[in-house]
Amino acid sequence: MQSPIDFFKEMTDPRVERCRRHNLSDIIFITIASVICGAETWEDIEEYGKTKEGWLKRVLELPNGIPSHDTFNRVYAALDPVEFEQCFTQWIKAVAVESAGRIVSIDGKRLCGSGEHGIKSIVHMVSAWCNKNSLVLGQIKVDDKSNEITAIPNLLDILSIADCTVTIDAMGCQTAIAEKIVSKEADYILAVKGNQEHLYDDIKEAFSQNEVTATDIQVETGHGRIEKRSCRTISDTDWICKKEQWKKLQTIIAIDTQRTNKKDGTMQVQTRYYISSHRKDAAFFNQAIRAHWGIENQLHWALDVSFGEDASQKRAGYAAQNFSLINKIALNLTKNYEDKKGAKRVSVKTKRLKSGWDNDYLLKILTHPINIL
Repeated sequence: MQSPIDFFKEMTDPRVERCRRHNLSDIIFITIASVICGAETWEDIEEYGKTKEGWLKRVLELPNGIPSHDTFNRVYAALDPVEFEQCFTQWIKAVAVESAGRIVSIDGKRLCGSGEHGIKSIVHMVSAWCNKNSLVLGQIKVDDKSNEITAIPNLLDILSIADCTVTIDAMGCQTAIAEKIVSKEADYILAVKGNQEHLYDDIKEAFSQNEVTATDIQVETGHGRIEKRSCRTISDTDWICKKEQWKKLQTIIAIDTQRTNKKDGTMQVQTRYYISSHRKDAAFFNQAIRAHWGIENQLHWALDVSFGEDASQKRAGYAAQNFSLINKIALNLTKNYEDKKGAKRVSVKTKRLKSGWDNDYLLKILTHPINIL
């Protein structure tokens, strides 16, 4: 299996040729390896490289030893983020076998430490996440003074999503985005809120008239609460005014959530609405909408808590955007490396610790195949 590092070897080096003391591919390899092992700052990456220099010299050229933290900073600040993201996407396409029925969730995240007292805007990234296999499929930056509405179609353009179901929150509930998803031979489930006022009112009215086609109820217990999710669907879309504007609209959905605190018995009730190009049973929609939150719980949470992304102060040039991609590469590799202790899967935290202790284990993570089933 080809190493993911190979997909970044041909990237354009932004440095003046006479000033290149270190190979770009070596810099990228050391960065990914060190982040897997827990590095978060440029100083961490330099220290990792010096500590592991003997081993790194066996797998890399390192013509002038380990780069300094300033060199790492300058390279990632200047590296073309669009080309970097294209290489990432090519890697995913090369190693991931496409399959029908995947849920692909799209959502945005601000890199809170990337702004500088109003001088530099906070970087806002939009990512695509395959929940079933815990895999980032791609990312794109939201342009300054813009929002996710303009970024999502650009992200969809670079993804292979045929026969997938794309889930997006209310920001992405736009007729153009629905049309784009269908044009990619995929289906959509889009959350509907007040930003689509007339659509929202039409859906609420439909469900108030009890014109339900199907229902499904799922109950989960955990984190000190009992959560009951009731899914109601309506396949009669004549309730929607100007429904022809929503490409291939087939179903409107209501999710009623009832959360009960096991300790004191207090209850929270909420109803959320969705539209979809699918004509499926209620159980499918209940599970697919639940799966969307994997991008928050497994991707964004992991990036902030495990990889320290929100606390990162990388602000020079494209450094924040490029390092966000490095974190996602490390997360993809670590999550998808199959390691078990008996019947129990080893956690990402433990894999990262083992990678720091055992060079051979790290090399396996860096070169193992990733498969989407």
